[in-house]
Amino acid sequence: MSSNNSSRETRMSRNAERRVNQTGNTGGPKRPHNGWRTFRRVLFIIIAIGVLGILFGAGLFFFYAQSAPKISQSALSSDASTRVYDANGTVISRLGAQNRSYVKSKNIPAALKQAVVSTEDRRFYKNSGVDPIRIVGAALANVTGSSLGMQGGSTLTQQLVKLSVFSTAASDRTLKRKAQEAWLALKVDHNYSKDQILEYYINKVYMGNGVYGMQTAAQYYYGKNLKALDLSQLAMLAGMPQSPTNYDPTTYPALAKKRRDLVLDAMAKNNVITSAQAAQAKATSVKAGLATTHKSTATASAKTTKVIDAYLKQVYAELKTKGYNTTTGGLKVYTNLDMGAQRKVYDIVNGGSYVNFPSSKFQVGSTIVDPNNGKVVAMIGGRKTGNVTFGLNRAVQTDRSSASTAKPLMDYGPAIEYLNYPTYEPVKDTAFTYPGTDKNLYDWDKQYQGTITMRKALYESRNIPAIRTLQNVGIKKATTFLNGLGMSFDKTLTLQNGIGLYISTEQEAAAYAAFANGGTYYKPYLVSKVVTQDGKAHNYASTGKKAMSAATAFMLTDMMKDVMTNENGSGRSAAISGLYQAGKTGTDSYPDDYADKVPDGATMDSWFTGYTKNYAVSVWTGYDKQFQTGHYVSESETTIAQEIYKYTMSYMASKSTNTDWTKPSTVTETRQNGKTEYYVTGHPGTVSDTTATSQYGSTNTTSSSAYSTNGQVTTNSSSSYRTESSTTSQSSASKESSSTEQTTGGNNGHDDNDNSTNSTDTSSATTTQNKDNDKD
Repeated sequence: MSSNNSSRETRMSRNAERRVNQTGNTGGPKRPHNGWRTFRRVLFIIIAIGVLGILFGAGLFFFYAQSAPKISQSALSSDASTRVYDANGTVISRLGAQNRSYVKSKNIPAALKQAVVSTEDRRFYKNSGVDPIRIVGAALANVTGSSLGMQGGSTLTQQLVKLSVFSTAASDRTLKRKAQEAWLALKVDHNYSKDQILEYYINKVYMGNGVYGMQTAAQYYYGKNLKALDLSQLAMLAGMPQSPTNYDPTTYPALAKKRRDLVLDAMAKNNVITSAQAAQAKATSVKAGLATTHKSTATASAKTTKVIDAYLKQVYAELKTKGYNTTTGGLKVYTNLDMGAQRKVYDIVNGGSYVNFPSSKFQVGSTIVDPNNGKVVAMIGGRKTGNVTFGLNRAVQTDRSSASTAKPLMDYGPAIEYLNYPTYEPVKDTAFTYPGTDKNLYDWDKQYQGTITMRKALYESRNIPAIRTLQNVGIKKATTFLNGLGMSFDKTLTLQNGIGLYISTEQEAAAYAAFANGGTYYKPYLVSKVVTQDGKAHNYASTGKKAMSAATAFMLTDMMKDVMTNENGSGRSAAISGLYQAGKTGTDSYPDDYADKVPDGATMDSWFTGYTKNYAVSVWTGYDKQFQTGHYVSESETTIAQEIYKYTMSYMASKSTNTDWTKPSTVTETRQNGKTEYYVTGHPGTVSDTTATSQYGSTNTTSSSAYSTNGQVTTNSSSSYRTESSTTSQSSASKESSSTEQTTGGNNGHDDNDNSTNSTDTSSATTTQNKDNDKD
């Protein structure tokens, strides 16, 4: 018994000792440490999230990869130039493509291959088209600054894929696009050898100045084939694709040298050349061996290139505003160009069969717009411009006064729209001094006609009635009307702008087009569709906005018909027998302090803008340097703009139906002195001036035509008009002034036939005083 108890005690003692050893105390079993348990749980969650992330990423990658575009050998070997089409789908330009000299791998110098690989993708021969190590390495190198700016995350194969099938627009740089790019790079690496991939890349990259491919670049920059270039020159070419414009050795030699030297350093670091070879090549001038002349990169014939030059330049400008890269985008650009109309206008202004131009320095700018949609169907930016490509486009320049073509836009249009003026509104052609100045305003003949109708004032292009009308309308309402026609100005407009706005022929053609279509403004545009390399089509159109009532558009049109058909009309040289059309002349004379240096009647600018229901055409004529001796438009030469319009519109009319405008229900017809006149229904007479004391400090009350109680006009004799009070005379009222149109000056920074880009954009009046000189 005692023995059993002893054994039991012994076992109990051992168990207790065992518990003490396990727990370190006698307080019972110890649980695992809470911190360790939490760490294990967090670690498990992180691993699980990582695994799920990898699975999700892989799933998303393959999901995107399934919708990746197909890539063919043709796509890989083709150039990445931009193709431009006319309205009929015919290619009119392929930027740089036609001069590309394709070079096979066997004819590519080994040094060039090594330079490209060292610069763009050092692990090119080791990766499979996508290089995770490169991606991580590039990120670290860019953070530490040890990459010399040479290595990015994309492999050379990925760059080739991007240039071959994808849009280069920033908006398309999405996760989906990057996944598809990587997938296609893997396929390309699997299907083609490294030498083939390198060959495609070297032949595809953009090298500046409309040049694609390094063989073509060797011929353009050095006048030699690749095999004839030395190490320094090959390194120069290898480094250019990253920024071909900035690394052009001809234009920016300092930047080009820095880039070339980085390529040489990369080659030495990659052990394909020695440090001594790199140093020797660096010592060579970056300008060594550069060609002094370059082969043209134009795609079409020289004749076609000159014909479309201005239009094409504006197309590229429009593409740039939309965010497209025209040099590496591989775009298909469909335009609104009517090639037949473009050739016709080009022949009219450059040939000798239509117009007798005074000299080759006499210039022209013209735009043709479809009033029903805003499409710019043709554009001429100059004449006799020589071999200059993409030079000054006078069709879109805005530093020349539009003279009296502004009157329907700023004076009479707003008067009908806001004040309900009838076409027979009495307006005063009497002595006028600009309020707050001692500048008198005159008409071209220095005569006054007293009280006349608005119609007569418009077709004879009288200045004083136009400015008086603008006074009644007010600058604020006139500016609002102009804004509705797509015109905005940096400076506040003044009375003087009522006979001269600084706008382009493109703007004016689009504005007059609103008169033609019944009051709807369409912003003019040249590009209708862009197809990117990935096959996506982006369509463009102008959304019409109501700019004026149908009544205003119809009544202005009816008055402007007389500009060409009335025996006293200022635009009789633009008349086309039997054609329903309307339009307005504009001539801008020299300021008083220069007028004695040119013959009487000489002008700086001469315009004509007119339209049918199908086309609106605006024409500017003059000299680039209008203050240079002999560079004036003589009185007889002011009709040249009208003649250009006439021949242009005659051609355009032959392509369309000839229909007249229909009076809208909001307009009432009446007879005045045996002639048909119109008024806004319900407003047969004028309204009282709402600005009795104008912002210019003069009291000006409009008159009302006599009408019976039934609202119909009964007479239009001058005796029935209330006399409009004259504007307050200023001191020195006898001092002669002109219509005070304004300009930025004569030079514009150009020599004769200088076609460099015109950077001047004068949106509103400046201080130089000019005079309108419209006459019959």
